[in-house]
Amino acid sequence: MGSSRAHRMACFSKASPALMELLDNLHSMEKLRDIDHYIYQSGSVRYHIQASASDSKNIYLSMSTPLLSPDISHSRDLHGCTLQEIRRAYSDIVEVVETPKEGFILTLKVNLAKLPQRKEDYMKTITKISSLQAVVLSSQLNDMLWNLGSRDISHGMHRPIKLVFHPREPFFVIRMPEKFTVIFPMRFKDDTDVVIATSFFQELIEACYSSASAKAPTCTWSPIPPAELRGESLQSLSTNGGFVSFDINSSHVKGAKMEKTTWILLNFYAFVKYHVKCTRGFIHRKMRQRLESLSEVLQKSRVGEDKDDKKVQGCRSAKKLPTISKSKMLRRTCGALKRHIRRFCLPIKIKVLARFHRRHWWRMPNVSSLRKYNKLD
Repeated sequence: MGSSRAHRMACFSKASPALMELLDNLHSMEKLRDIDHYIYQSGSVRYHIQASASDSKNIYLSMSTPLLSPDISHSRDLHGCTLQEIRRAYSDIVEVVETPKEGFILTLKVNLAKLPQRKEDYMKTITKISSLQAVVLSSQLNDMLWNLGSRDISHGMHRPIKLVFHPREPFFVIRMPEKFTVIFPMRFKDDTDVVIATSFFQELIEACYSSASAKAPTCTWSPIPPAELRGESLQSLSTNGGFVSFDINSSHVKGAKMEKTTWILLNFYAFVKYHVKCTRGFIHRKMRQRLESLSEVLQKSRVGEDKDDKKVQGCRSAKKLPTISKSKMLRRTCGALKRHIRRFCLPIKIKVLARFHRRHWWRMPNVSSLRKYNKLD
């Protein structure tokens, strides 16, 4: 149960699980051998790990990731500030190769001999190296937000920047004087998902205004496009789940918080879809349990009725009918028929035929006993 939960939540972790496992296996090898391995992840991220038996201390890690906003920077190379941030974060064990390998934006030379010996420090370092994607993306976003030119300012705020981390899931970032706003257009394939997600957004807004989340970014939801997205294309603004907005101020992106905040925003779509999927599974499970309980009640009532029917049938079969002779049964039948004819004829009164009644024309003849008979000559 715990391992499956960890596997489901791995997509929200900054560190790549596949890259962590591969680095751990390389470090645990007694003798390094030739390795040429590729790892593909969501967000069109690609890793390339190379190792050589002739160089047992070093491995080469290359990474390729699409730019968050190709409209801002058309160059496939990383900016100088991004490289400086990587050198600062990995200066003790990693060396940045000046010329990355062909088809990649960054190549790092990892010295396995410099990895810590203590297990806790070792796992912390491996996790840090596997979080390379989050460092690169947060540095790109930081450089993009704080280095916009004055030509992008309109009505006291910068024009929206369209960012694409997952295909077909773009979102917008708008820089303002004291903050920047992140707007997510939400799209769902099923109407049921729209209902669940809308309920989740309302709960998220209420949680943001609670005292426990006083320092969290402010969250709002609107079924129509916000005013900040005025002028964007109709395709970008056509949604069925509304628009979710977060207001990020300087305290949320100060120092090491920038990397964490960026990673949470980039995976907001995935988190919402994960919540909707879990909610649907919970509802289906509760419906099945309710159906099973109702089926048990109906089954018990049916079993009780069958038992009562069996008891009644048993009592009827146990009762023994009395034996009657044929002569007695025939006398009873004739007597009943005689009484029926009398009951039918006597109540009829017709004034014209009153004298016939006095002459007893309607009297029933006496039926002699069936046991007696007259002998014919």
